[in-house]
Amino acid sequence: MSAAAVVRVGTAGWSYPDWETIVYPAGAPRRMDRLAVVASLFDVIEINTFFYRLPEEALVASWARRVRDRPRFRFTVKAWQALTHGAAAPPEIQEPAASFAARMRPLLEAERLGGVLLQFPYRLRPSPEAWEGLERLAESLAGLPLVAEFRRAAWAEPGCLDRLRGLGIGFCNIDQPALSGNLPPTAHLTSRLAYVRLHGRNAENWFREDAGRDARYDYLYSPEELAEWAQRVRALAAGGAAEIFVIANNHYRGKAACNALELKRILEDPQAEAPASLAAAFPRLGQAPPPAQKPLF
Repeated sequence: MSAAAVVRVGTAGWSYPDWETIVYPAGAPRRMDRLAVVASLFDVIEINTFFYRLPEEALVASWARRVRDRPRFRFTVKAWQALTHGAAAPPEIQEPAASFAARMRPLLEAERLGGVLLQFPYRLRPSPEAWEGLERLAESLAGLPLVAEFRRAAWAEPGCLDRLRGLGIGFCNIDQPALSGNLPPTAHLTSRLAYVRLHGRNAENWFREDAGRDARYDYLYSPEELAEWAQRVRALAAGGAAEIFVIANNHYRGKAACNALELKRILEDPQAEAPASLAAAFPRLGQAPPPAQKPLF
């Protein structure tokens, strides 16, 4: 195990109405800084806003400013969907890539950017066209810590992993329902930056077209399932990762916060405390971790 690896655990996003009274206490004022609340619990938050639109630079700067008292804290950013989900031919990617990179400038200047997640849709398969697009993205976003998230199992073939290493792009290890064609749980490392995303295992709603975001990610991991992922994180550390980001995306009604805190106890800090409202919603957070769950570092 590499003693130099830094592990950070957190959630995908922080602005969810259904987190009220669970992650945020009942009666919390509207002006309460909810970003600061989540940043006080975790060492990373994945920003989803960039995926849907490019936020104003002043807003991005405010995010960096609001965590200035937490030196270990980092943001990761889910890349703009125009770069990963659009129908544009690969040569047309350079201009939107430059616009996207420019909006992240405040995070870079504040040294708060931990990684950029290129989340690709399930429909994307390994192909000459797909690799051409990845190569052009790596060129257009050169200098940024890139990680690619694929949903299909075919992307975990050794040849694909080798090509990602050649491009300097990290591989996002994900947890998702065990359905045909889906990428299974992995512990692959293709750059010094390791990334894990936990989406939940709600198989019934995963591919249902009318399933909303909440239904698809409505899943609470068991302690046993989290322990399995802790072992994979340890394998990533042993494999030479310099930084490891573990992101819980099973956000519905605060389940991501519960599971992220449990993983933080396993991997970083066994004494990490849960806010009273979160412990009330998930009573198992009030229980001491089993003796076998020791910090990773």
